[in-house]
Amino acid sequence: MNQVKVAIETFGCTFNKADSQIMAGKLSDAGMELVEDIVDADVIIVNTCYVKQPTENKVTTRIQKLQKNYPDKKVVVSGCMVEIDPKKLDKIADISTNWIGPHQLNKTVDVVNASLEGQLLRQTGLTKDSKVGLNKIKDDPFIHIIQICEGCLGVCSFCCTRLARGPLHSYPISEIKAEAQKAIDSGCVEIELTAQDTAAFGHDSGEKLSSLIKEVANLDGNFRIRVGMMHPKNIFDDVDELIDAFKLPNVYKFIHLPVQTGSDKVLKEMNRRHTIEEYLDFVKKIRNSIPEITLATDIIVGYPTETDEDFQKTIDLLEEIKPNLIHLSKYRHREGALSSSLEEIPHSLMKQRSKKLSEIKEKITNDENKHLLGKVLNILIVQKGSKGGYIGKSDSYLPVVVDNAEIGTFIKVKITKTTSTYLIGEKID
Repeated sequence: MNQVKVAIETFGCTFNKADSQIMAGKLSDAGMELVEDIVDADVIIVNTCYVKQPTENKVTTRIQKLQKNYPDKKVVVSGCMVEIDPKKLDKIADISTNWIGPHQLNKTVDVVNASLEGQLLRQTGLTKDSKVGLNKIKDDPFIHIIQICEGCLGVCSFCCTRLARGPLHSYPISEIKAEAQKAIDSGCVEIELTAQDTAAFGHDSGEKLSSLIKEVANLDGNFRIRVGMMHPKNIFDDVDELIDAFKLPNVYKFIHLPVQTGSDKVLKEMNRRHTIEEYLDFVKKIRNSIPEITLATDIIVGYPTETDEDFQKTIDLLEEIKPNLIHLSKYRHREGALSSSLEEIPHSLMKQRSKKLSEIKEKITNDENKHLLGKVLNILIVQKGSKGGYIGKSDSYLPVVVDNAEIGTFIKVKITKTTSTYLIGEKID
């Protein structure tokens, strides 16, 4: 019998990418071959994301295209769509299509085998299976993703992801630490600690995110830690210890802290459970303690209850805190989200507001990066550039493009040019 060949296509976040790596590990352990080109595959797994409408459109189009263009291949659907919108998946996929829910990765081999045998097998539902310490097959030997917990404590009205990922389940620090050390020993230079909300870590188990960061940061080796997105509400009981953790040399001075809006009224309607004043207090405190910190935030443009006054407050907030990175999303109803019962504002108005914020974002990030022109930075080379050269990350997690370097090494560069999204540096011998 010929060896079964499987291709995995991944949409969405870092957490989803790690799920794909776990599925790949399960398949490899079972003697199956992982292939990059779908032409070579017997089975194609589409690991879906459903957080935003544009991504949903890409996912659904891709599933339909694969089934139409490759009728001789088996398509398996995994990821958040499986749990969030099975009705739509039933409509767009063949009736014989098998599914793997994000909590059912241990059943990956069973589902793939069932597909090959023409049997219907759809593994869904929540579990408390651990995702730490498992064999992962990854395409980048220098970057290692560790899922520190799954699920969240949030009740955000616009979110559907929590329906797929379930309530918070944190994994033990000792197990996360062991996986990190193994990765570092194998040559990884960047450890990415990821979750739906890293700040929620330990709220169910009695451990703390600050303790986790410190434990991993003090492992032997020359590496950096990137801490993933944090919900502001869940950091307020651990502020001082978190700041101490981010000060450690092996931790990127980078914090992703989505605020979503500058209006307290809209925050309340979003069920975000924090205030603008609390957010500003934390930003001020961490910037005073770590002046070089990179602040990334997310903004939802055009939430159904957002008035012109609310929108202006978002502009005012951005111009006050001047985040180094700003992720903008136009509001769209999501399946199962509480806010989907509200009437959307006119899309023309949403587009107009988004355009204005995009211009403000461009100016803020451009001006912030200009301050680094002529500076000498220590960077970690993490990958080849898609348009040539190499990409490194500064200690503040800002991307720096250099002509020539070796992946996995630390070098010093002088910044010779800046843009709103990246820096260009010249290696200093």
